[in-house]
Order: sequence, then structure tokens, then C-alpha cells
Amino acid sequence: MMVSALRWTFRRLTLMAFLLASLDPSSICATTLKRMSIADLSRAAGVIVRARCAGNSTRWEAGEIWTFTTFEVREIWKGSAPAQIAVRLLGGTSGNLTSSVSGVPRFASGEEVVLFLERTAAGDFSVVSWVQGTFRIARDRVTGDETVTQDTAVYAILDPASRRLETSAIRKMPATEFRALISASLDAAPGRQR
Repeated sequence: MMVSALRWTFRRLTLMAFLLASLDPSSICATTLKRMSIADLSRAAGVIVRARCAGNSTRWEAGEIWTFTTFEVREIWKGSAPAQIAVRLLGGTSGNLTSSVSGVPRFASGEEVVLFLERTAAGDFSVVSWVQGTFRIARDRVTGDETVTQDTAVYAILDPASRRLETSAIRKMPATEFRALISASLDAAPGRQR
């Protein structure tokens, strides 16, 4: 009787382990970000830059895979930064292992962005609220006009007022209008740091 009960328990545990192993890992974990306005992002960021991605590298640190993206700073809109900065974000690929973190932006060499940044303890930078603090710049090939789109245009963000996940963000805003919006947010901020 005891052997029969052990076999039944072993089979049940084996089945449970198989079911857990077969689940899609992306369905198990998720990231929820609280909505931040441009004014919120401007206050939270120590540095706001317009920059061009120069390249990416990954490495292990403290048991995690990190992606380090090098940017050439084109303009500084708040704070101070050197001509070239490194942005550290969790996740990436190292060898045969890939670590994906929902809500963490990734960058391609040559693309231009506006980033809301904070310094890390290691002395490099991280993006404030990840996809919320990342804005991609697109240039019209015919007119040369530039527009800005926030990464959260396709990412659900928690609106604390309505307590709902919503996809609302800046989409294809003229770059000059976006710059004016940030300037107005910085001018209205208490203590006005630039």
C-alpha cells in the first residue's frame, strides 16, 4: 500500500513538473509600470538627452545579464553628461542564454532617441521608467521633418486614477513641439534644474 501511494505521488509531481516546464515563460512574468506624464519624467530624470545609439554589449554582473548601450550625446536638455554615455538595462543575450525583461527598451545602432536618464550607483545611466522614458525620433525622408514616438505607444501602462492598463503615449509628435513640451515642464518644475 505504501509503495502504491509513493508511486502515485511521484507520478503527480512528475506531471506537475512537466506542465510547469511546458508553460511559456513570458506568460508567467510581466512588468507593470505606473503612468508618468512628461512633467513626472522631467522631474524624475537627472539628465535628459537627445542621442544617437553607437552600439550595444552585454555582460554578466551580480548574477544577471545586462545590456550596455553606448550613445553619442547630440543635445543635453537637462543636467550634464559627457559626449558619450553608457546606458545600463537589465536583460540581453550572453552566449546561449537570453534574459528578457518586459518593459525594458532595446536600441539599434544608428537610431536617434530622446532619453530621460538617472545615474546608477556604478556611474553609468539607466532610463527612467524604461519604455516610458524612451522616445524614438523618426525623420521624414522627403521633408526632413522629425517626429517623436514614445515606446509606450504599444505597451500597456497602469493609470493609477482609473486603475486600468492603457496604451496611451506620445505618437508622431513634431520634434520641435516635443522639445517645447519638455522645456515647459522643466520651467514649471519647483527648483527649476536645467
